[in-house]
Amino acid sequence: MNDVSEVPVWVLVGMTILVLSQGLCLFTDARKRGLGKMAWFWGIWGSTTMPLPLVLYWFIVIRPRRKK
Repeated sequence: MNDVSEVPVWVLVGMTILVLSQGLCLFTDARKRGLGKMAWFWGIWGSTTMPLPLVLYWFIVIRPRRKK
């Protein structure tokens, strides 16, 4: 399974939907938290890979604000 043509289409569509929805969720949550231009960073980065941006967003943005 080294070739993309061997991967079923439904897997590619599902992964695309997951990654784009992750980017959208990170973007909207960052805007709600008042991060300004950093919301675009989180949204674009969240739309490229999975799940690293989500994990780092939790450690960098959400977790420190919960401790307050």
